[in-house]
Amino acid sequence: MAQPSTPWNTRLRELSKQCLFFEALTVYRQMLRHGHSPNAFTFPFALKSCAALSLPLAGSLLHCHVVKTGCEPEPFVQTSLISMYCKCCLVDDARRVFDENPHSRKLTVCYNALISGHTSNSKFSDAVSLFRRMRAAGVEVNSVTMLGLVPGCAAPVHLGLGMCLHGCSVKCGFDVDLSVTNCLLTMYVKCGSVDHARKLFDAMPEKGLITWNAMISGYAQNGLATHVLNLYKEMESCGVSPDPVTLVGVLSSCTHIGAHGVGREVERRIESCGFVSNPYLNNALVNMYARCGNLVKAHAIFDAMPEKSLVSWTAIIGGYGLHGHGEIASELFNKMIMTGIRPDKAVFVTILSACSHAGLTDKGLEYFAAMEKRCGLHPGPEHYSCMVDLLGRAGRLQEAKELIKSMPIKPDGAVWGALLGACKIHKNVEIAELAFEHVIELEPTNIGYYVLLSNIYSDAENLEGVLKVRVMMRERKLKKEPGCSYVECKGRVHVFLAGDKTHCQTEEIYKMLEELETLVKEPGRGRNEEQLIGANVHSEKLAVAFALLNTGPGTEIIVIKNLRVCGDCHLFIKLVSKIVDRQFVVRDATRFHHFRNGVCSCKDYW
Repeated sequence: MAQPSTPWNTRLRELSKQCLFFEALTVYRQMLRHGHSPNAFTFPFALKSCAALSLPLAGSLLHCHVVKTGCEPEPFVQTSLISMYCKCCLVDDARRVFDENPHSRKLTVCYNALISGHTSNSKFSDAVSLFRRMRAAGVEVNSVTMLGLVPGCAAPVHLGLGMCLHGCSVKCGFDVDLSVTNCLLTMYVKCGSVDHARKLFDAMPEKGLITWNAMISGYAQNGLATHVLNLYKEMESCGVSPDPVTLVGVLSSCTHIGAHGVGREVERRIESCGFVSNPYLNNALVNMYARCGNLVKAHAIFDAMPEKSLVSWTAIIGGYGLHGHGEIASELFNKMIMTGIRPDKAVFVTILSACSHAGLTDKGLEYFAAMEKRCGLHPGPEHYSCMVDLLGRAGRLQEAKELIKSMPIKPDGAVWGALLGACKIHKNVEIAELAFEHVIELEPTNIGYYVLLSNIYSDAENLEGVLKVRVMMRERKLKKEPGCSYVECKGRVHVFLAGDKTHCQTEEIYKMLEELETLVKEPGRGRNEEQLIGANVHSEKLAVAFALLNTGPGTEIIVIKNLRVCGDCHLFIKLVSKIVDRQFVVRDATRFHHFRNGVCSCKDYW
């Protein structure tokens, strides 16, 4: 406590500034007990403390004190009352304070507090109406107004309005305020307009750390991993030091394209910056190493973490699950329960998926039953999708179909898609047609399901079915997402598209492919999914050929693909692994495939 002669308001201000909000309210009570009356300088700090601690009842009592002391007309008291009610999610009470005081309707600060409150409480249309009313009343708009309103433009549907607010900011000269420009940049990112965000970013004369983070996060959230890594290098060359937010975004992009070399550099940067104890970065590192194929390193980081949250456990369990190590994933899940951490729905998806990838049918059924019985968690569509996949792997298609029928909630596309995928493995055309009928009702533009059914018909030598699917795709103007594979070599990530001929080593790559294809030719090897060499050669083959050309004997080759690996490429890589005596690790859209000596860890089910 300060000396008795120190004014109460000064003590309140200092405690509030240090975020010691509970202590600030204690001082306020002491002030009243000592017979001192609060004034207009007292209430903003006390009300801020109530808002920070989410104490609406205490805030209402302070409101009574405001009225009793006659401080209600004071602008900063009005603003503090409005902000307090909004932060306590009592927007109607905040609006009442605003409407009942004629002074409020003339003050920019009061409008700003209410606009910001409506935006943060998901009442964006009301915030926009207030902004229009503010302009119509001739009340001055400032940069704080924009900071309260622009964050409400958080979806593509709001892009037009966001651009109007951008124009208004430029017209009023608010674009020189770095906070406003950062806010606009984030708005464009959230609205999915990354190009607009980048134009704004490039035009900014001054870029703070928040600016760089906003652009990096924007690229990461929109799946533009290579853009993230390029921007991160640019940021470093400009001498801007990253913070944990920057590095989380960079690590997520390393995870996305398998850039484990860059990920290792980021880990060293984390150590040099003193961020080693940051739990978000540690979780991101575990996830990155696991999804880039280095489970040993992922587990070492996990073991070194002083405190392991549910997110940490989910990351390591998911890592082992993706690699097909279901037994280890199960052991980790049980160990997590023993440490007293209560599982949530997300970690159940992870363990059910791990059981599915490893073919642990009975164990998966046990976990599914335990969700509701032991943990009180109602399974969602994502859990049923895992169970359908699990039963499908075991060839229990009829049971999978009955499980879908028994669902207490409506099955989504992923549930029917899992059944369709199981039909591909077990060549069941009848159930496949049923699953397809349902899945295209729910996801009519998902090209993957059309391709899957076409391949099922092709395997059954049903040419009429194949043509029927192609006609549907043509009528709906659907185009297959281009296959894309990433392979890291000597610290640089190389990207290959299907039929790619843009790489500087194209000639050598295709020559290597021709040699490999000659070596792995088998009499019964099908050709329904791609041609051997030419425009349709799949990206993972190009990545494999490139990696063999540029790495030494015995080096493990890791390839990351955006789509599910096709049957022909899967067989090709299996045979190549035996011929060249190499281990290939391929991460496709669903799992990891470890190819060694002509065998894959997925046991030909994926």
